[in-house]
Amino acid sequence: MKTDSLANKVYVELRRKILSNQLVPGMRLKEDVWAKKTEVSRMAVREALTRLLGENLVVFGEKGGYFVKSMTAEDIHQVRELRELLELGAIRLAIQKADKEDIAALEKICDDFTNMVKSGYLGGACEADMKFHETLVAMAGNAKLMEIYQSSNIPLFHMKLGKMLVQMDDYEQTDEEHRAILHALKNKDVKKAEEALVKHLLRGEVTTLEVE
Repeated sequence: MKTDSLANKVYVELRRKILSNQLVPGMRLKEDVWAKKTEVSRMAVREALTRLLGENLVVFGEKGGYFVKSMTAEDIHQVRELRELLELGAIRLAIQKADKEDIAALEKICDDFTNMVKSGYLGGACEADMKFHETLVAMAGNAKLMEIYQSSNIPLFHMKLGKMLVQMDDYEQTDEEHRAILHALKNKDVKKAEEALVKHLLRGEVTTLEVE
C-alpha cells in the first residue's frame, strides 16, 4: 500500500478518536507508538499528524512532538453554538426527508450506544455518539451541509474517559436525550426535536466546562 494511503488510514483513525474524545486534549501523539498501533511506517504517521496540524486538531509542542489541541472555555462555547446552528438546520430538513430506513438506522445507533455503556465500552459509546450526530446531519439529505459539518472538525462534548467511570449518569442522560430527539423525529415534531437537541448540546457544554 502506498505511503499516502497508509497516511490517510492513520489520519482517519486519529481524527475519529480526537473528535470522539478518546484522545483527550493535551495528550501526546508519538510517531513510533502510532506506527506500531496502526502497523504503518513513522513517515505515514508523520504525514497524518501534519494533516491534523493543518486542520488545527493537533499542535506542535514547544520542545517538539504533536499533542491533541486543548480547548478553552470560549472554544467549547463556540463549538456548541456551531453545532447547534448546523444540527438544528439538519433536523428541519430531516423532518421532511427522513424515511423508515433513516429512522431505523438512528434507532440502531441508539441501541449500540446503550449496549456499549452497559458493557463498559465507553470508547465505543463515544464513537456511537459521534455517529448519531453525523447520521442526523446526513438525514437532511444535503451534501453541502454534510460537507461543512465534517470539514468543521466538530468535537463532541465528552468528559475525559478517565473520569467517566464515576460519572455514568452523563452517559445515561446522553442516551435519554438521543432517544428524545429520535422520538420527535419519528413523530415529525420539529419543535420537540429542536428543544431536545438544544438541551442536549447545552448540557454537553456545561458538563465539559465542569470537567475542564
